[in-house]
Amino acid sequence: MKPAVTVGICARNSVSTLQNTIDSVVSQDFPHELMEVIFVDDGSTDETSHLISTNIPTMDIPVKFFHHKWKGLGASRNVVIKNAEGNYIIWVDADMIFSSNFVMRLVEFMNDNPKVGIAKGKQILEPGSNLLSTLESCSRAVGRMVNYQSNKALMKSLGTGGSIYRMEALHQTNGFDEGLRGYGEDWDLEMRIKKLGWSLNVVNTQFSDYERYNVTWKSLWQRYWRRGYYSHYFLHKNKGALKLSRMFPVVSFFTGFTHALKLYTLTRRTSVFLLPLEYYFKMSAWYMGFIDSHLNLYQPQ
Repeated sequence: MKPAVTVGICARNSVSTLQNTIDSVVSQDFPHELMEVIFVDDGSTDETSHLISTNIPTMDIPVKFFHHKWKGLGASRNVVIKNAEGNYIIWVDADMIFSSNFVMRLVEFMNDNPKVGIAKGKQILEPGSNLLSTLESCSRAVGRMVNYQSNKALMKSLGTGGSIYRMEALHQTNGFDEGLRGYGEDWDLEMRIKKLGWSLNVVNTQFSDYERYNVTWKSLWQRYWRRGYYSHYFLHKNKGALKLSRMFPVVSFFTGFTHALKLYTLTRRTSVFLLPLEYYFKMSAWYMGFIDSHLNLYQPQ
C-alpha cells in the first residue's frame, strides 16, 4: 500500500535524543500502514546509526535508512525527497517529541487545504528543564505567532522541524539548496515555494524539541553564533530577506519585551520578562558570528 505521508528524520550525532523521537513517531495515531519513515544519518561519529538499525526491526512502520559522510541538512533532506513515496513529508528533527495526533492533524490539514505548500505544528509552551530552556522554547513559539498569510510574515520562516511539506511543491522547486549547509536552507526553500503561489500556515498540534533539554548560556551562544556566521552566505543568495537593523542586540531587547507581554497573557509566568536579556544575549552572539563570517576568522566544523 502506497504511504500517504513520509516522516523524514535527518540525524547527526543524535544518540542521546533520537530514541525519544523514534518512540514519538511509533506512538502516532495515524494508520501506520499509511506511513513510512526515512532515516538519513549525515555522517555521525557516535552510535546514531547503530541506534537506528536496532530500532528498525521493532517498528511496525515501513522504514528506509540511508547514511553518508557529512553533507549538511539540505543534502540529507534531498535524500528523503528522492526516496519518499508519500504525498507529504513531515520533517522530524532528531531531538523532537510531539503529541500522538501530530501526524494525523497535519495530514488532515493539508488534505483540506490544497493551496497550502507547508504547514507547521506549534511549539509547546511548557517549562523546560531549566529557566533558560523555558525562555528559549517560549521565544521560538512566540516568534511564529503571526498570520502567515499577511504581509507582516513575508520574511518569516516556519522552519523545517515539525513541518509538513507537500510533495508537489517540493518537486516544483527541485528541493533544498545543498550549497547552504550551516543555516537557512529551509528558509530559502520556503521563499521559493511561496514565490510559486503556495501558502504557509500553522496547525494547532504541538511539538517540543531541543529546548526541553538543559540549555546553557554556552550552548545558546554557540547556536546563535553559527546562525549569524552562516546567515552571511544565506543573504548572498537572498538579498533583503533579513533586515540587519532588526538583529541589533539593542533592538532585539525591545522585541523581547514585546514578546514577553504577549507570552505573559498566555502563560501568566513572570519569568518571561527575562526574555529581553536573553534576546540581547542571543543577538550579540548572532552579530559576532555574522562579523566573523565577513572576516573569515573562524570556520565552524
